[in-house]
Amino acid sequence: MKRVLIISPYFPPDNAADMQRVRMSLPYFERLGWKAEIVCVDEQYTDLNKENLFRITIPSNIKIHKVKAFPKNVTTKFGIGSIAIRSMWYFKLKVDLLLKQNHYDLIYFSTTQYLVCILGSYWKKKFKIPYIIDLQDPWHTEYYQNKPKTERPKKYWFSYRLNKFLEPMAMREVSGIIAVSQGYIDEIKVRYTSLSEVKSKVIPFSAELKDFQIADEVNDKVYFTDEKKIKILYAGVVGNIMVESITKMLTAFKALPTEWKENVVFYFLGTSYAPKGTGVNSVLPIAKKLGVDKSVIEVTNRLSYFNTLRHLRLSDGLLIVGSDEVNYIPSKIYTYILANKPIFSLLNSMSPGNLILTQYSTVCKAYLKDSQQHINAELNNFIDTIMNNRISCINEIRFTPEIMAKEQVEFFNSVIC
Repeated sequence: MKRVLIISPYFPPDNAADMQRVRMSLPYFERLGWKAEIVCVDEQYTDLNKENLFRITIPSNIKIHKVKAFPKNVTTKFGIGSIAIRSMWYFKLKVDLLLKQNHYDLIYFSTTQYLVCILGSYWKKKFKIPYIIDLQDPWHTEYYQNKPKTERPKKYWFSYRLNKFLEPMAMREVSGIIAVSQGYIDEIKVRYTSLSEVKSKVIPFSAELKDFQIADEVNDKVYFTDEKKIKILYAGVVGNIMVESITKMLTAFKALPTEWKENVVFYFLGTSYAPKGTGVNSVLPIAKKLGVDKSVIEVTNRLSYFNTLRHLRLSDGLLIVGSDEVNYIPSKIYTYILANKPIFSLLNSMSPGNLILTQYSTVCKAYLKDSQQHINAELNNFIDTIMNNRISCINEIRFTPEIMAKEQVEFFNSVIC
């Protein structure tokens, strides 16, 4: 039995998107020949919402090693809040000890807290253990360089320079790269020509039907207020990168027949990462400017993962709106598909997400650079699909956690051979 040490700073009960790949894969690794152990930050040092239901999805035989982190109430005095920076020293101490005491065949970084990945090069040199980095999002990126300062993330000046400095340190000795988009792999290999022969593989996120079954038992608050109206849902954070797509989608809604508009409500739930009660609306200002705010309800507070799934089940239709970034692929795609609801999608025409969505008849798809008239027509078709209940069941599910775990394991084997 081969052994993999998985580095995932956030892990259940933390409700973090970047630990979902690992969480869903864990039940299958051992039967595929790999014994997995987790190294994560103890939840008492993280400030994410906790969701104890995640615990029941983790196999009881999985070893979970927890590390400390410097307290955030201390580090923020120096402008440092990142869990990766606060915990890096403790990751080094803990993993050093584990590697001295035990044999592992591979280290697997699956996180968007990329700064911890620089430890991979150190561990490879000291312990001769290969490591893989999972690029769920870009690490260093030039995307925001040509954007106005108002559209750049908080602390962009610092993070841009820090990432540009540290990314090469992690990539210099990397043994393999997994990514959710081929574009992320192409971009990193262009940036570092030394990676041209390094093995890489595109593995999309999965979606778990069992999670929906757990969600059916959740009794958290439901935000849908009028059961008689068509409930169209977008669940997740809305950033500046989505302003264009949301504006075009709501402009298309404004062009619908009046009798249709009166029977539709758009729900944007969990739109901010800010602490509960402190989030600023990002969709309602757009809706007010277009004069359709009476048909839009926005909740900035984050929903629990399982309550989000429950809302997907209770909705009548789902929205996928995204960035103009060509490699952007929404992590929620397969979860939305598994919910088996009509979907309206508005992404960059080059987004790999479109290749996935094209395979499903429940999707009405437009591109950001399409004419507004075409976007209007696709939204019209989407609403008509809901009104006339034109939805067909998914016959074949090709994105289960078991299938995606097998993809990861096959890549693990190719890297260590």
